[in-house]
Amino acid sequence: MAQLASSLVSVDPSTGLIHRPSHGGPQDLFYRRRYSTWFPTIVRGEGIYLWDDRGNRYLDAIAGAAVSSLGQGNRRVADAMSKQAQELTYTYVRYARHFPNLKLSERISSLAGPGYERCLFISGGSEANDMAVKLLRQRAVARGEMARTRMISLNPSFHGNTLGTIALTGDDDQTALYSDMVQFSSKIPAPMTYRLPEGKTVEQHTLDCVRALEACIDQLGAETVLGFIIEPIGGNATGATVPTLDYLRGIREVCTRKGIALIYDEVMTGIRGGAFLQAQQDVLIKPDLVVLAKGLGAGFTPIGCVLAPAAMVDDIADLTGFNPSHTYNANPISCATALAVVNETIEQDLIGNSARTGAYFKERLGELAERCPIIGEVRGKGLMVAIELVADKPTKSQFPSDLHIADQLRLAGLANGIILYARRQSGGAYGEWSMFTPPLIITPEQVDELVERLERSLNDLMDKIRSAGVKIG
Repeated sequence: MAQLASSLVSVDPSTGLIHRPSHGGPQDLFYRRRYSTWFPTIVRGEGIYLWDDRGNRYLDAIAGAAVSSLGQGNRRVADAMSKQAQELTYTYVRYARHFPNLKLSERISSLAGPGYERCLFISGGSEANDMAVKLLRQRAVARGEMARTRMISLNPSFHGNTLGTIALTGDDDQTALYSDMVQFSSKIPAPMTYRLPEGKTVEQHTLDCVRALEACIDQLGAETVLGFIIEPIGGNATGATVPTLDYLRGIREVCTRKGIALIYDEVMTGIRGGAFLQAQQDVLIKPDLVVLAKGLGAGFTPIGCVLAPAAMVDDIADLTGFNPSHTYNANPISCATALAVVNETIEQDLIGNSARTGAYFKERLGELAERCPIIGEVRGKGLMVAIELVADKPTKSQFPSDLHIADQLRLAGLANGIILYARRQSGGAYGEWSMFTPPLIITPEQVDELVERLERSLNDLMDKIRSAGVKIG
C-alpha cells in the first residue's frame, strides 16, 4: 500500500496546492488543474453510492458519466461477464462468428423496431459516431455519389473525442485547437429553449433552426452533403435541452426532401431518456441511423452500437462492403455483458423508472429552483436533467467566466457527499449548468436525498461567492 499511496495526488489543506507524485499517478494528472483542485480516490461502490479511501460516502448523481445505469455491483451482469470470460474470451469478428454477438444483435434490433435491423458493435460512443459517418460515406461511394463528403451538425453539441467526432462537435474551444488538422462539419444553431435570440419565442426559434438546416444544405449543395447529426436530447453541450417535436419533425422532413441522411446520436439519451430510443417517439422523426453506447455497457464494459436498416447494410454488402473494423468490435465478453445489461434494464423496468422518477426529480428540482436564486431553469427528460446556473434570474445573466461556476458547484458537492459533473464548452458562451444523470435504479427517496445534498451544496457555493464579492440577483 505504501507504494500505491506514493502514486496518489494529495492536496495541502492549508494552501490548496497539489503535490504530484514523481512517477505514476492517476489519469486526471493530464487534466487542467486550476479549477479541479481535488478528486476523491474511489475504492468501492454499492447501488448508487461510492466510497473513497477516507471512508466518505458519495451519492453518484451522474452515474460516472451517464454510464453506470445499473449502479454498482450488479450480480447478474458480473456473473455474465465471468461466465463468458471462462467460455470464450475473444475472437475477431472479421474471421469468426460467436453467439453473444448474434444474441445481442437480435435483442437490440427487436427493441429498436423496424428500420433498425442491423447492429454494428464498437468500443464506445465516439467510435460509434465515427463509424456511422463512415457507413454513410461507404454507401455514397457504393452508389457512385463521390461528392458526398460534407457533414452538418449543431453548435453547440458534442459527439465524441476522436478527431472525426471532434470535427462534428460544436465547441468553439475544440475548433480553435484542431481546425488546421481536420475538416470540420458545417454548423447550424442548436434549438435552445432558455437562452433564445432576442424577441423570439421557442416556436419561432424552432422554425428558424429548421430553416437554417435547409439553407445550409442549399449553400453546400445537397449532392455534397453526407448527413446531418443531432443529439435528440442535448447532452452536456446544451445541458439536457429537449428540442420540440416540431423541430424533430421539421429536420426529418428537410432531410428526406433533400436526400440527406439523418443520424441520431443517442449515446447518452438511449435508454436514459424515458424510452429505449428517442427515435421511437414519433413515426415522423425517425432517423436513418441511431448510435447507442453508454446505457449498453452500463460501465461494466466499453461498447457502442450503430443501428442501421437491413436494406442499407445489405445494399452496401452486395456492392463494396463496409470494411472498417477495430480490434474489439463485437468481442464476446462485451456482447455477453451488454446482453445481460439490456435484459436487466428491461426486466427491472428501468426505462419506465427513468420516466417516472425523472419526472419526480424535475418536480423536486423545480421546487428547489423557487428557493434558490441562482437556478435559472430546470430542464431535461427522463433521468437526464439539468439546472442552468445564473447570476440573476430576471435577466438570465451569467456569472463571470473566470469563476467557473459549474465546477465550483462540483467541488461544493463533494464536500456534501454528492458527485456532480462540470464540463464547460465554448468558454461558457451558451450558458453554464449542472447536469444530473443518476443510475436508473434510483428511487424517489434517493432523489429526495440527492436534492437535499444539492441544496446544501448550492447554499455553500453562494456563501463562498458572496464572500468573494460576487453579486447574486
